Amino acid sequence: MSTAAPQPSELELHIAPVRKGQVLAWAAWDWGSAAFNAVMTTFVFTVYLTSSAFGGADHASSVLGLALGIGGLLIALLAPVSGQRSDAGGRRKLWLGIHTGVVALLTGLCFFAYPRPELLWYGAGLIAAGHVFSELAGVNYNAMLEQIATPKTIGRVSGIGWSAGYFGGIVALLLVLVLFVQPVFHWFGASTAESLNIRLVAVFSMLWIVVFSVPVLVAVPEVRRRRAAKLGVVASYALLFRRVRAIWQTSPHTLYFLIASAVFRDGLAAVFTFGGVIAAGTFGFSLSQVIFFAVFGNVVAAVGAILGGMLDDRIGPKRVIVGSLTGLLIAGFAVLVLGSATYDLGAFTWPGAATFWVFGLFLCLFVGPAQASARAYLARLAPDGESGELFGLYATTGRAVSFLSPTLFSLSIAIATPLVAAGHAQRWGILGIMVVLLAGLLVLLPVRPPAKVATAVVPEL
Repeated sequence: MSTAAPQPSELELHIAPVRKGQVLAWAAWDWGSAAFNAVMTTFVFTVYLTSSAFGGADHASSVLGLALGIGGLLIALLAPVSGQRSDAGGRRKLWLGIHTGVVALLTGLCFFAYPRPELLWYGAGLIAAGHVFSELAGVNYNAMLEQIATPKTIGRVSGIGWSAGYFGGIVALLLVLVLFVQPVFHWFGASTAESLNIRLVAVFSMLWIVVFSVPVLVAVPEVRRRRAAKLGVVASYALLFRRVRAIWQTSPHTLYFLIASAVFRDGLAAVFTFGGVIAAGTFGFSLSQVIFFAVFGNVVAAVGAILGGMLDDRIGPKRVIVGSLTGLLIAGFAVLVLGSATYDLGAFTWPGAATFWVFGLFLCLFVGPAQASARAYLARLAPDGESGELFGLYATTGRAVSFLSPTLFSLSIAIATPLVAAGHAQRWGILGIMVVLLAGLLVLLPVRPPAKVATAVVPEL
């Protein structure tokens, strides 16, 4: 292929009307993935892993952050070649199914994370490995966005996907609450002996992932197979580097956006990854209170994703992202400064729980639009037949810096530990997350909106 002339994006070549059934089937995967993202990673299982049964919030939070950081480095190495091969082989859907199945298996194995300190690394390792395969699945899932959206609907469809994930999280969390955490009827799964009820949440989440992954595998057709020679691992990376160089030469702002989004998306992920942990460890929320907050938080996030997607199609994704990151910084700063203290405001008392409820929900409101618009921004620029590889780079650049938030979260706690009262260091982990969000915003500001960015020309073999 010549590198002299620009080529149309895969999205621009898709001018057929959007089929609602395919959009809903595609979004169902996000609904199912909420069992891992919301239940396992954010609001239930990681809260369990960072409890006193595993050594206490400060120590266990640091271990969890380190495990997630290691997982992020593995994603950085594997994601782009995974996307490249699924593009060339016409197997986006196949690899989506395989990677999702591995996530489900790893989730189910969390059942054996008994409440013992020596099993902390086992549980944290499974969650981290789940993140690796969830991201690899997400590469192909995101690339499918090109197949079910048009240039006029890309923001809206991306927002629908994210909102489905949040609403799926709501339903899954409510079922977890009434079946396992605060059961409305007596059954063996409600037993708290050896934390059986919480460990069974892992089995429930595994089944949830499997069931809601089926529609996209049935309804959305496989991408067309491209003629390409089979490459070994080394040759695949060599091709990847040539294509990255070509993108730099023909569409540098595509790479600028990949770098900027890598940083701020790591901060966005950390908001949810450590949100439940902070609610429990810093603000004293019980597990049931964490779940109640999660339900309301997912409602707010889903509404934000839908509204953000509509704004995206009207004002463009960059403006949506900048506004969302600004809102996140303001809300995060309020949580950090106010902390869990109770404030006497004359006739009105402001408890620490109110701080987390109010500003935590504001955080949720702004996360969804930033996530949805970041995906829609890149989808507008994916060259024809290269969406998987470009979203692989999207995952790689994100995970290349994915050690930032977990590491800064852990480092902030470690620095604060000798300086504050015992059990109060975790709150300062928020500062590490805010630093990452601010850095992402600053790097994003000079990046052009997609309407002013040429589609990259990438070389064939």
